[in-house]
Amino acid sequence: MAEPEPPVVPVTVAMITRGRPGSALRTLDRLAALPERPPVIVVDNGTDSATAHALLSHPSSPRVLRPGRNTGAVGRTLAARHARTPYVAFSDDDSWWEPGSLARAAAHLDAYPALGLLAARTLVGASGRAEDPLNTILAASPLPPDPRLPGLPVLGFLGCAAVARRSAFLAAGGFHPLLFFGAEETLLALDLTADGHGVAYVPEVVARHAPDRAPRPGRGALVRRNALLTDWLRRPLPLA
Repeated sequence: MAEPEPPVVPVTVAMITRGRPGSALRTLDRLAALPERPPVIVVDNGTDSATAHALLSHPSSPRVLRPGRNTGAVGRTLAARHARTPYVAFSDDDSWWEPGSLARAAAHLDAYPALGLLAARTLVGASGRAEDPLNTILAASPLPPDPRLPGLPVLGFLGCAAVARRSAFLAAGGFHPLLFFGAEETLLALDLTADGHGVAYVPEVVARHAPDRAPRPGRGALVRRNALLTDWLRRPLPLA
């Protein structure tokens, strides 16, 4: 008797990459091995045709979008627009999902209609044993419990470790193009919450992240700039 097909969950993985074909292909290998077998859309923010060919040639047959320029975090919004599932899980080319986590995320989104975005627990490094420092911050959220949401209400998340309700994400405008990349998550969390779609930290949904430790000149300044822009764009003037 033939083995039954693994369950298919209503989640598309939206992955952004730029100039790191080796890392992107390894991530595609891990996503293809998931029991949920999610469809994958890759947004290639680079302009190297060899990278695009490598992505298109992967055995998992991801859909590859090539905007022809570096769109930063907006690439996730582009992927979400092309998705055909009600939920979208975000990955970078150095992050992926624990087996079973996308199924758990979909179950929570099914059970809680007010949930707009689920922030996952992130394990860091090749071994996946280290906690991302953001886990502790999210777990200590000062927001009061909300019976409409699973887990803890929060106003932040890690961009490569979140699963969104596609309709709510797109209605909120996705990731703001002004911020481009770096600390772009807070503004989206504020917009989702203002629209009545809660953001919750659900630690039983787990993402893995093996970031490149190479120095990123200017990264700190970009993060600080985007944090300030978020305050000016969304907070009351006296607070900003």
